[in-house]
Amino acid sequence: MKKPIVIFTGGTGLLGSEFKKIAPEFLYPLSAEFDVTNYSQMEQYVKGRGCDQVIHAAAFTSPPLVDKDPVKALEINIVGTANVVKLCLKYGVRLLYICTDYVFQGDRGGYTETDPVNPVNKYAWSKLGGECAVRMYDKALIVRTTFGPDRFPYDRAFSDQFTSRESVSVIARKLVALATTDAVGIVHVGGERRTVLEYARSLDPSKSIGELSIKDVTFKVPVDTSLNCQRYKEILNQESNRV
Repeated sequence: MKKPIVIFTGGTGLLGSEFKKIAPEFLYPLSAEFDVTNYSQMEQYVKGRGCDQVIHAAAFTSPPLVDKDPVKALEINIVGTANVVKLCLKYGVRLLYICTDYVFQGDRGGYTETDPVNPVNKYAWSKLGGECAVRMYDKALIVRTTFGPDRFPYDRAFSDQFTSRESVSVIARKLVALATTDAVGIVHVGGERRTVLEYARSLDPSKSIGELSIKDVTFKVPVDTSLNCQRYKEILNQESNRV
C-alpha cells in the first residue's frame, strides 16, 4: 500500500525539528519552496509531488514581536493559513492546523473545545484568525496546544500563569498519533494543569528556576489557559478499537 504523502509547514521550527525525528518520511519543504504567503508556489510544489495531508505549523509565534509587527502576523498567521486552506480545498487533502491555547481569555482554565474564545493579545488573535479560515474546511482538524523546548530556556518562569504545556517531544508524539487518524473538528492536546514554573522545573529538577509574574512583562498574558483534553483520549481510543 502506498504511504500517504504528508507535507509539514514550519519544518525548521521547534515542532518541525522534533517531527523530523519521529516522522522522517514526511515532507518538510523550506519556506523558499513552500511559502504559505505564496499560493502559486505551494500549488506548484503539490503538483510535482502529490499530497494526502498538510500539517500546518508555520507561524509567527512571539507575542511581543507580534505586537511590534502585526502586519507580519497578518500575512503569515491569517493570510498564510487561508492560503493553506485554499490549497487543501482544491486538492481535497486533509489539513491538521496547529493552533494555540491562547485563543482563550484565560479567566478560568479547563477549557473544552466548545468553550467561547476571546484572546487577550494580538498573537492569539492572529492564530484565531487562521483558525477561522480552517473552520471553513470540513476535512480539517484544529489542534489547540502548547509546548516548549525539552529543556526550559530561561532562568525564571511564571508562577501565576496556569497551563497544560508539555515538552515538544511529548506533544510531537501526540500530534503524530493524531495525524494517522481521520478526526476532524477541534481537539485539545496537552498535559495536566500546573503553573508555568511547575512545568519548567519538571523538565530539569536540577536547574534553579526563579519565579516571574505575568505582571512583570510588557505584553498581555492570559492567566489560565489549561485545557480539557478528553476528546484527544477519545479519538485515540476509537482508533485503537478499530485496529
